[in-house]
Amino acid sequence: MEQELNTLQDAIKYFSNPTNCREYVVARRWPDGVECPRCGSRNVAFLDKYDRWQCSTRHDGRQFTAKTGTIFEDSPLPLSKWLMAMWQVVNCKNGVSSYEVHRAIGITQKSAWFMDHRIRHALTLGTINKLSGQIEADETFIGGKARNMHKDKRAEKITGTGGKDKAAVMGILERGPKSIGSKVRVKVVDNTKKKTLQPEIREHVLAGSALFTDALQSYDGLDEFQHEVVDHAVEYVRGEVHTNGMENFWSLLKRGLKGTYVSVEPFHLFRYLDEQVFRFNHRKMNDGERFDLAVRAAVGKRLTWNQLTGKSEEATAPTVN
Repeated sequence: MEQELNTLQDAIKYFSNPTNCREYVVARRWPDGVECPRCGSRNVAFLDKYDRWQCSTRHDGRQFTAKTGTIFEDSPLPLSKWLMAMWQVVNCKNGVSSYEVHRAIGITQKSAWFMDHRIRHALTLGTINKLSGQIEADETFIGGKARNMHKDKRAEKITGTGGKDKAAVMGILERGPKSIGSKVRVKVVDNTKKKTLQPEIREHVLAGSALFTDALQSYDGLDEFQHEVVDHAVEYVRGEVHTNGMENFWSLLKRGLKGTYVSVEPFHLFRYLDEQVFRFNHRKMNDGERFDLAVRAAVGKRLTWNQLTGKSEEATAPTVN
């Protein structure tokens, strides 16, 4: 019988057994019984000697493992290391760096960096449902502080004031009851102009919802919403009109980026956002529940080294691990 995992110590003890690792993933991937990830047949046989299954139907790639068709695919690292790294990523409030993962589970820093990004890729939980009720929308800029840079580097990277030379990020938050908590969606955007921000709000927020923003002129004209503005030059809260929920999320995000990851390339920023959004939106869960959800989300997603480093946009065919 599967052990209930509530703490890191529980996870370390349970996943020290390779059979437990395999059965944990299988139970979440195939709750109704193992099936071939290529043809869907349930007529499969487990080859204990090779720790894999073989499909009885004749086709290419008949043999497969619990890793096939997941973020773990084509990785020489055992599931025990993958699952421990995933536990850290989804449960450390301020994130966990690749250097910490490399020291904790005994792999190279380069492998840990690749592993972390594949886990972040699994945490991307898209939805077509629009946000409704009381909504906060806000924007921020992500980039290094000039005062922390060497004079030469500052002259190279800082060529203006405000958000110039920084990545713009937009966030939309749906307020919820205390028992459930608020939910947030964020996205890296090209700029904070009206033509960029307003389509994002219309795409993600149900018309007629109460929308709260700051006094940025880019939000003017959102007449299909009950739009209220709080001018931060005058006040930060006016009754229910504020953007403090999004400000709280920005604080958590930047604490992780600056304190844990230190330097994040704009090319990879959206994955760090997905990681923080996952933890924030599921913060009411305990560590075991959050981890369980992340393992389930690992299925059907693949991120290759060439994709991660911008060398290729296409995923390779599934392989046996």
